[in-house]
Amino acid sequence: HFQSYEEVSKRFGKLLGIDHWLINPMFTHCEGLDFNDGTGMDGLSAQVDMLLTKVRRKYKEYGIKEKPFVVVKADHGTYGMGVMTVRDAKDLEVLTRKSRNKMGVIKDGQAVHDVIIQEGVLTQERMNNAVAEPVVYMMDRYVVGGFYRMHPERGVDENLNAPGSSFVPLAFEHSTQLPQLGARPGASAPNRFYMYGVIGRLAMLAASYELEATNPDAEIYD
Repeated sequence: HFQSYEEVSKRFGKLLGIDHWLINPMFTHCEGLDFNDGTGMDGLSAQVDMLLTKVRRKYKEYGIKEKPFVVVKADHGTYGMGVMTVRDAKDLEVLTRKSRNKMGVIKDGQAVHDVIIQEGVLTQERMNNAVAEPVVYMMDRYVVGGFYRMHPERGVDENLNAPGSSFVPLAFEHSTQLPQLGARPGASAPNRFYMYGVIGRLAMLAASYELEATNPDAEIYD
């Protein structure tokens, strides 16, 4: 899916004349891992270091002062498990036994051997003084709503899909969809919800590319 979304974001960025990195975090993939016995950890460290180096270049290009990080997560879905934040490849050399166990197995005891390494994006949203991230729901190509996932005990660079999270509806109906008439340029409230919807629609388009590539003979029901 990440590969399909990267293709879509590149086309969209070219259409608008923007750097597609602004809407598409960098990622890479690592296979053949065994967190329990340490198999493949050198390869994982190399991939993490390579991605962090690329992100640092982008941060320098755009004048971003925060320290970059990546998120390592199980390639076959996480269910909130098998997710780890890494700020330096050297951190992987000193993983505790507890951390290895958490990364090595996900839901229903499935062993993790392949991971996605994705550029981390700081969570800037807040709800009730808790870090919050938007989740968008779609039907067909239409944005129909969404919610904020929030977690008062997690930081801006941590996974919020964890025990203790709560949910608040996204108020698409009452959001600032258009600039306020008569207001000076730039004075209107940020049009965040519309942008979330744009990213959601791009992701849905990428999902159709993904389906076509992985199961081109799938039956389509009207």
